[in-house]
Amino acid sequence: MTIMDKLTSLRAFVKVVELGSFSEAGRQLRLSRSAISKYVSELEQSLGVQLLNRTTRHASPNENGQAYFERALAVLADLDAADQAVAQAQATPRGLLRVNAPMSFGTLQLGPAVADFMADYPELQIHLVLSDDQVDPTQGGFDVTLRIADLESSSLIARKIVGIERVICASPGYLEEHGVPTTPAELRKHALLTYGFLLTGNQWKLTGRDGDHWIQPSWNLCVNNAEVLRDAAIKGRGVALLPTFIAGDALREGALRSFLGDYKAPPLTLYAIYPPTRHLAVKVRLFIDFLVARFAGVPKWDV
Repeated sequence: MTIMDKLTSLRAFVKVVELGSFSEAGRQLRLSRSAISKYVSELEQSLGVQLLNRTTRHASPNENGQAYFERALAVLADLDAADQAVAQAQATPRGLLRVNAPMSFGTLQLGPAVADFMADYPELQIHLVLSDDQVDPTQGGFDVTLRIADLESSSLIARKIVGIERVICASPGYLEEHGVPTTPAELRKHALLTYGFLLTGNQWKLTGRDGDHWIQPSWNLCVNNAEVLRDAAIKGRGVALLPTFIAGDALREGALRSFLGDYKAPPLTLYAIYPPTRHLAVKVRLFIDFLVARFAGVPKWDV
């Protein structure tokens, strides 16, 4: 007899003793009378003893049956308690959630979101590691990795969190001194501030009605952190191509001014990446669902 058969037989036996009837036990368990009788008989055969005294209308435990009934009640109660404990853990996640995320997005946008998530799930411990390195999510031991990129194919599962636009911008002082470019080609005459780790290298791709334009910057600053580029642009050091989640406040305050609005750089995407598993941990699913809801629609940094 398998464990599952044994448990089914135990439940059938307990219900027969409680109700004193195979038929009534079958109705409550949504099984036929013959199925209930079969389960109880198999239980007796596996034990090598008779547990019930049977008549055509009634069933009652004998001495062995009464002792076994009391033990069976305790076993089933413990099993139900274990089921409830797991269900409660699913409803109220606890334990450690390890998250890896890009540095700038983490400090500017993810930090407040994580704080609000913590308020919703106070029994979780969150270990947030911010890094612009391309960390291997599996080898790094992270439950979920946030990445801004065009993802290459892999065995990992990626869920889109939010699209991220980029704008060409510079300080008003720089544009007043050097002029406002009206075509992508004119950017080649300007001091460009560029991000060093894009998949396309240091080239800027801009697309408008007249097609694609590839600009190879003759840069005077190349750095792998866009906040540094933003600060240099605000100081008038040149033209930058920046994600709006980094440039948004400076654009609204007038410290930066965008131009060439008819030309768009390829948008970036924030993904949540996690290993494929048959049952996604509830803490991971809740965290990803929270981020999707948090950044749904037009992101606040684009408003």
